[in-house]
Amino acid sequence: MSTFVVSARKYRPSRFVDVVGQEHVTQTLKNALINDHLAHAFLFCGPRGVGKTTCARILAKVLNCQNLSEDAEPCNTCSSCQAFNDNASFNIMELDAASNNSVEHIRALIEQVRFQPQQGKYKVFIIDEVHMLSQQAFNAFLKTLEEPPSYAIFILATTEKHKIIPTILSRCQIFDFKRIQVPRMVKHLSEICDQEEIEVEKDALHIIAQKADGALRDALSIFDRVVSFSGKKINYQDVISNLNVLDYDYYFKIIDAFMMEDVSKIMLIFDDILRKGFDPDIFINGLAEHVRNLLVCKDEATLQLLEVSDKLKARYQTQAKLAPSSFLLTLLNLLNDCDIHYRMARNKRLHVEMALIKMTYINRAVQIAQGGALPETASEKKKDKPLTSKSEPSVPNIETEAEASNAPQKEENQGTSSPDDHSSNSENHSEPETLNSKPLKEDTSASSSISDQPQSKEKEPQASKLRPSTKHSHAKLDLNAMLEEVKQDTASFQSAVKEVTMEELRQQWNEYAEANMPDSMKSYVQKAELIIKDREILALVGSDLAKSTLQQESGLMDHLREHFNQPKISLKIKLDKSKAPKVEKPKRPMTDKEKLRQMNEKNPLIKEMWQRFDLRFDED
Repeated sequence: MSTFVVSARKYRPSRFVDVVGQEHVTQTLKNALINDHLAHAFLFCGPRGVGKTTCARILAKVLNCQNLSEDAEPCNTCSSCQAFNDNASFNIMELDAASNNSVEHIRALIEQVRFQPQQGKYKVFIIDEVHMLSQQAFNAFLKTLEEPPSYAIFILATTEKHKIIPTILSRCQIFDFKRIQVPRMVKHLSEICDQEEIEVEKDALHIIAQKADGALRDALSIFDRVVSFSGKKINYQDVISNLNVLDYDYYFKIIDAFMMEDVSKIMLIFDDILRKGFDPDIFINGLAEHVRNLLVCKDEATLQLLEVSDKLKARYQTQAKLAPSSFLLTLLNLLNDCDIHYRMARNKRLHVEMALIKMTYINRAVQIAQGGALPETASEKKKDKPLTSKSEPSVPNIETEAEASNAPQKEENQGTSSPDDHSSNSENHSEPETLNSKPLKEDTSASSSISDQPQSKEKEPQASKLRPSTKHSHAKLDLNAMLEEVKQDTASFQSAVKEVTMEELRQQWNEYAEANMPDSMKSYVQKAELIIKDREILALVGSDLAKSTLQQESGLMDHLREHFNQPKISLKIKLDKSKAPKVEKPKRPMTDKEKLRQMNEKNPLIKEMWQRFDLRFDED
């Protein structure tokens, strides 16, 4: 069986021009080589898988290339380049600081610096993951890094620049590597597919690039995994099933159902997502990202922020034109609120389903708040309307009358009622009292539709047909109650922020400290001075330990946000030594002279007795 080489190694760049997405680094290095302005120490920093070690190796190969091109690229044909390609070059030393981080390892490296290169002009030392070196190793490396021999070049690579001591940073020329953008990654993967003769869909490559999160090495590893699963033909469905990614189509269907107010369809889509093994929080975050993309599509200037294929971008634009910006912003607020409280919910599925129902009736809640008529939902449109004869006028549906259930019904033909009307009235007396006790509001839209058609008194629709049944009345009451709840939730987003009083904040602060803090920290936390400024709470504590404890106590802010119903308040903690609780020092035992002095102050007769009898202390 042939030895398989992963794509990350097989397609590792061997020239500066092949490095993807780091032109600001490669061009600077090439100019420095051409102009002979090369530093003796470099620091390559940036996220994983973006080409730090690769650029370090290319630079090391270029420094000793015997046939360097005019644009500072290696020839890959001379003996030095061949030795480097075969991992047999004695002029290049690589050290993994993650496993060689002690002082002894650095001292061994410094000993190697003393020897001149056997072939070529430079001896290059590449130290990967340099932030893993110990403090003593850094100190041992300082002098050599500052004043190395003329033939020594040091290239340091790290993913965590903030962990490197400033004395090392000041001695290096620093290059910051960027995360690779999705379009550049998709282009590179397409070129690899052409070389490997793999047929692939563009949307599938976009999913791989987005899953890699800016790291090309991760993208190539995912690509190998997908090729092993799909073979020489890669399609979108194979990628999302292999990578366990939720399909975009679900989000488009959900938004369409929101605008149609189709609750049953939304519940079925969410159930299908759960049956496929996706967690509800993944669905909520993905839906929020989808709504964000729709908002991005509202303006041509921000359309470039959408990192998807052209086909999918056109689909986003089409749906964005149908959804108002206010609707999308309210959706985003509800999704954010659902995500914040998801961790505290005991029934995760019910928590998400209630949020989805609220999102479904956003437009209806807004119209209720504005005093307008309720729109007809998709589920109501699907219901069968009561059958009437051709000569009878069209009967308003039950839902239309349910919208107007709070106003008295007006009888237009009271004096000309037929026997049928009397029979219908007698029937109405047998209905539950709740139906008759709540008069119906006159629906102008329904009355206008009836008046437009020719009517006769003989064929006037019966009142029993216009009045909803008991079954539909209960549904109407439940719907009104749910809409009122959605109205209140929507109004809470648009209302001003509830003021947090100092007394209530102090009480909740102390109660949480009493219930959750260790006894040694309660006094420090409870004696903290609290300052309220807009939506920020400033806490002044008296010890570093109390400050670090509060910074790690995430449940405190969850408790305050839930109590005050303000998910956007934040906590800032500062150290103030004056807020530390005062600890009384233990009293020193009193000497005999101090005891006598205290006795004399309390009783002058004792002092007189000492003076009369000329009493003295024995000298030691």
